[in-house]
Amino acid sequence: MSRTRRQLPPRPETAERRREILRAALEIFGAKGYNNGPLAEIAEQVGMTHAGILHHFGSKDRLLVEVLRYRDESDVEGIEGQHIPDGTALFRHLIRTAFVNQARPGIVQAYAVLSAESVTDGNPGRTYFEDRYRVLRGEVAAAFRVMCAEHGIDEPDTIALGATSILAVMDGLQVQWLLDPDNVELAQTSAFAIEAIAAQVITPREAPFATSDEASRDRPWRASPSAR
Repeated sequence: MSRTRRQLPPRPETAERRREILRAALEIFGAKGYNNGPLAEIAEQVGMTHAGILHHFGSKDRLLVEVLRYRDESDVEGIEGQHIPDGTALFRHLIRTAFVNQARPGIVQAYAVLSAESVTDGNPGRTYFEDRYRVLRGEVAAAFRVMCAEHGIDEPDTIALGATSILAVMDGLQVQWLLDPDNVELAQTSAFAIEAIAAQVITPREAPFATSDEASRDRPWRASPSAR
């Protein structure tokens, strides 16, 4: 009878070595992108050989996926259970994340570069980002449902729109901030947008920009009387 061998956790020195590689890869992929970020440069930065990197991660594609997971772990450091909270606390977490990100442009740049590259054909990060956005949209939508229950209101049709919009605004603002940090305030603008979108979902107001019944028919919220 064959016995299944139990996989032991990596030794502390091995785990730390992997983290060194991930930090170096995050920096290089963030600066040069996945396609232009050579393993040799990552290896040189951590004092290893190309073969040494492959020994730890198997392939460059696998290294990229591990880098993305490593970056995600930094978003939930200090949170109980290492998972983003529910309800109103989730939106507060997103706002705190924006303030934290303002102090770590390298990580923000890596995320922006790698997420943009993931839409290209054959990119090994595509599945990761597809899953990530799907999960995040679901978590934000669930938080909206909790907030609706807390306010004693029926779930509006705008929950999915609000969840998608919050993620789009946060990621889009990061790109603007990376390009022009002197003129784009990342944290406060992110907070303003998240609060505005959440308010529109929970306590919707009339849409000021719908200029006709035909235009407002395609919107889940009403056009203002003055615009009709």
